[in-house]
Amino acid sequence: QVQLMESGGGLVQAGGSLRLSCAASGIRFGSNLMGWDRQAPGKQREWVARIFSGGSTNYADSVKGRFTISRDNAKNTVYLQMNSLKPEDTAVYYCLVAPYWGQGTQVTVSS
Repeated sequence: QVQLMESGGGLVQAGGSLRLSCAASGIRFGSNLMGWDRQAPGKQREWVARIFSGGSTNYADSVKGRFTISRDNAKNTVYLQMNSLKPEDTAVYYCLVAPYWGQGTQVTVSS
């Protein structure tokens, strides 16, 4: 049974940092596409970051330069380091270890 366990969400002031983690079990980890999406209240879900098996990354323009996605294949974990957080980053963040999605973790940024 595949499980994706997200952690690291919470409440932070604007300008602060959080690191999200997504630990995968029950899946062969390594060659999968991985990433993070988010959904803010009343808005459509949007993609945030992707990391490919070779290590290359893509970011949405809204987070470029502030967020960093990384993966640790030995720990079956994908991370999202979020710096310089803004209130508009408030959302539920979902991790992707293709083709599976996590349940989401809440990130709230206060102004």
